[in-house]
Parts: sequence; C-alpha cells; structure tokens
Amino acid sequence: MGRTELPHPLIGVLVSLVAALLSVTAVSAAPQTVYFHSADGLTALTGYVFQPTTPGPWPAIVMLHGRGGPYSSNDNEDCSFVGAGTASPCNASTLSKRHTMWGEYWSAHGYLALLPDSFGPRGKAYGFGRFTHGDPDRADVNETNVRPLDAEGALAYLRGRGDVVADQIYLQGWSNGGSTALNVMIRQANQQGNQAGYRGALVFYPGCGQTALLTSTISTRAPIAVFLGADDEEVSPAICQHVADRSRQAGSPIDVIVYPGATHDFDEPSSRRQSAPGNQAALDDALVKAIAIVARWKK
Repeated sequence: MGRTELPHPLIGVLVSLVAALLSVTAVSAAPQTVYFHSADGLTALTGYVFQPTTPGPWPAIVMLHGRGGPYSSNDNEDCSFVGAGTASPCNASTLSKRHTMWGEYWSAHGYLALLPDSFGPRGKAYGFGRFTHGDPDRADVNETNVRPLDAEGALAYLRGRGDVVADQIYLQGWSNGGSTALNVMIRQANQQGNQAGYRGALVFYPGCGQTALLTSTISTRAPIAVFLGADDEEVSPAICQHVADRSRQAGSPIDVIVYPGATHDFDEPSSRRQSAPGNQAALDDALVKAIAIVARWKK
C-alpha cells in the first residue's frame, strides 16, 4: 500500500498537540532533589523541592512525611539508604501520591514546597507499616527529638536560599510527621532569640499521646490548624481534641477540624483510600481550607 500524506494544516495541529502534551508533562515533572543538614549537625538530609512557575521569591511550605516515609509503597520495599551519590529506587520520581499531590498543590498556588526525607538518609527509606508505634527500629527516627531537628534544618536551608521569603515559611505534617510538626512548634516557642520560626503549622491526623508529644499542652504564638478524621483507626482524634482544648485554654491559637466518616490518611488520593466513606469529602474540603488558612496567616 502507498504511504498516505497528511495535509499540511493537520500536521500543524498535531505539532501543536504534541507541544501541549509536552508542556503538561513538564509541569508534572519530578521535583528537584536537594541536600542540606539536619539541625542535629550530623545528618545530611535529602529533600525534594516543588517550585512554582511564577517568578520568586516565594513563601514556602515544609512537608513532613508520616511513618510510611515519603516514597510510594510500590517502590520502597527494597530501599534503605537515600543520599547524594547513591542510586536508589526511592527518589524524586517515586514519591507517594499524597506527597506529590500536595507538593504540586502548593507550587500551583505560588508556594515553594520542600519535602525532607527523614528516613532514607538514616538507612530506613522502606518506612514503617501501620500499628508499628512500638517498633524499636523507629527509635532513631522518632518524632520527639530527632525529626524536629530535621524540620529546623529545613527551615535554615530555605532561609539560605535567595528565592524564598524568609519570614513566610510554614509547616505541614501527616501522622508521625504531624506529631513532629506539633513538637517543632513546642520547641520553637521555648527557644530564645529574635528570629521567628515557622509562621504556622497544618497538622493532619497526628498522634497526640504522651509518647508522641513533648508536652500535653502546646504553648505557641504561631497558629496551628489540626485536621482529624472522626473514624481514624490508627490514632485517637479524641486525644488530639483534648490537647487542643487545653492548649487553647492556655492561650495558644489552635483550630481543629474534624471530618465525619473520615479515616487515617483521608487525603491519600489513591482509589482504595478514597473509597472509604467520608474521605473524599474530607480531602476536597482540606484542599480548599489549607490554602485559605495559610493565606490568612500571611496577613
């Protein structure tokens, strides 16, 4: 059979379509991998930066992963160390759907988002499964005196960049990372000096028990918004509400949002997690509220 020639106008349309598809792919490209030190002065951390396409400098969000780590469970089983100069299947292209979704969410709204990996640089990129709170392997990546130093190192790293607004840096954390975020806010309220810390924290379904938090009452001048699932099967939303109530009575600006029917990880965008009753409505609402809350804190 002879070759069929496409009309020139159709060729132009196809070229334009391919260019558009390439543009979409570029927008969804893997985030930039960066390296910086934890405030422990010892650990070289790996981080992933989602950068806006608009001109900087930008406000910024530091995102703290949960006990599963920052990577997809489809890829992290055989992962251990993640760091400069070492190849690993756990990398910028294999981040979990939730972290990718939120990183792209913030960058699309004009915020630079940084996701530090607290586990990979310590040889634990595989993360930890559900209900592993007592696993001794988690002791050297704990949320009370290890991971808060990583968040403080991330703050110092961002302040050293020329494209970030130094006094407009916020914190977001999930589960174990949510507990870490609360401990960061506790720590910075007790630190001396004139330099402000994180301007506020968005905290998703944290553990709020005695072993998870540095204090049972949070004293902070920076605002905190806590997002809880009423049907959380892994941590107690009631305990977190009690902590928030005590903290508000002590004068701390803490708001709590409880989603009926929502479970732990309600904002995980996978079809399996979103099939749970209440999770889709909780995710949709959290995506609306998160940007509105941070915009209010900026004023």
